[in-house]
Formats: sequence, C-alpha cells, structure tokens
Amino acid sequence: MQNIFERNGVPLSLAGRTALITGGSRGIGAATVRLFRQAGARVAFSYRSAEAQAQALAEECGGGDQCIALRQELACSEDGRLLVAAATKALGGIHCLVVNHGVWPPQDAPIAEMAESQWRGTLGVNLDSVFGLVQASVREMKSRPKLEGRPRGHIVLVSSTAGQRGEAFHADYAASKGALISMTKGLATELIRDGIYVNCVAPGWVDTDMSAVALSAPDASNTVLSVIPMGRVGTPDEIAGPILFLCTPWAGFISGEIFNVNGGAVLAG
Repeated sequence: MQNIFERNGVPLSLAGRTALITGGSRGIGAATVRLFRQAGARVAFSYRSAEAQAQALAEECGGGDQCIALRQELACSEDGRLLVAAATKALGGIHCLVVNHGVWPPQDAPIAEMAESQWRGTLGVNLDSVFGLVQASVREMKSRPKLEGRPRGHIVLVSSTAGQRGEAFHADYAASKGALISMTKGLATELIRDGIYVNCVAPGWVDTDMSAVALSAPDASNTVLSVIPMGRVGTPDEIAGPILFLCTPWAGFISGEIFNVNGGAVLAG
C-alpha cells in the first residue's frame, strides 16, 4: 500500500484566505507573494516606485482579483491605514497581514553624526507605518464574526537580527527592528483571545537588493559570512517559507514567537 504521506504530502494551504503583503515587488516580499499564491491565497501587495516590476509580478501570480499590486508610500501611520483600506476594498477583507517593507540606509552613520532626517525617516517607514497597518488590519479582522476553531487573522512582522543584537553605525535601523520584536510580544498577548495570531520572522543577511551594496564589497562580505555558522547568506524563498507557515493551521499554537531565520547567527528570541 502506498504511504499516505507520499500520496498526499502535508499541505500548507491558504485556500479561501486573503493576504496583504507590504514591500512585495522584490526580494523577500516578492518571494512571499509567489508562495502565498501557490498556497491558494488571494494576495494584494504594496510597492513604492517599481511599477513595471510590480505589475509583472501580479500578472505572473494570476492577476485580476487573485493578485493585485497597490502603489502606496509607507512613511507614516496614515500611509499604513490607507493601504489597508485599499487592500480591503480590493480583496473584500484581510485574513493575513505580512509587514515586510523597510529601509536600511546602506552608508555607515555614527550616532554622533547621524542626521535627524535619517533617524526620523527610518523610523517613519520601519515603525510608524507599521502602527497604521496593524491598527487598521486589526479593526478589519475584528469586524468579522469569531468562529470556533478558526482564527480571525494572522499578522507577521518582519524584523531582523539587527533588532536582536543591534548594529553599529545603524542605530536607526536596529532601533526600529527591535521595536517590532517588542510590538510582536505585546500584540500577541493582547489579541490572541480575539482569534488574531501575531508572530515575527527575524531574518539574518539575505541576498536581496537592499543588502547588495554590503554583500558586493569583498571586505564587508567576508565580515558578514564570518558570523554566519552556515557560511552563506539566505535566499528570499528561505524567509518566505517560515512566513507562510506562521499563517497556516500548522502554526495554530504559536503566537508571540520570534522566528529566527539566520543560518545560526543569532540563537535568541
């Protein structure tokens, strides 16, 4: 007799669910859009300026009402609320919110010299907009009846190893990503009785456009690889996988978790 697991596998299905994924036109975001669509979810994703790239991804993933690209700046809390309103209108509701967007100023900035505009700009994108996204999404999720045995929604915030151990000369980025970790823990305890799960994925170095500047410099690249026990950087798909898992029934007893995906670089939550 054929083994049932060989015949059916173990499905990570989001059939009948909807998802809003921010920063979805490239890198980790694009990989997450593709994976959520493969899992059966209808997806809306945001982009800031890469319109051609975003529209091509939407078409690749089904287009129409199955995969929708939404242009939206995410620099303040009101921007986040506007995006949720647009996604809710396009999808009819949001079951999963994946907060993936962010900025990482690539040039080192000693704290004594960091411009106020850089500090405010980084926190505006990486933290203030997240407040608006989460606030509006939770309101939308709570507007639906709470059904026995079914979550109202899932929220996954994408942080960073920098939020766990800090990052010299990038205090703005580290502070914003560390705040997402604390936000995850606070929201998880607040919202789980409402049927809303909140978790965090904390990637290490990943081969994306955002990290390309650092990884293309031999000295910097060697420094990066020296602190990753696995000896390499991650791929966008390797981050998208855990994000998807946390939105499926297989993660039904997980909330408030900091899911480290970093090649063994940071063994802490």
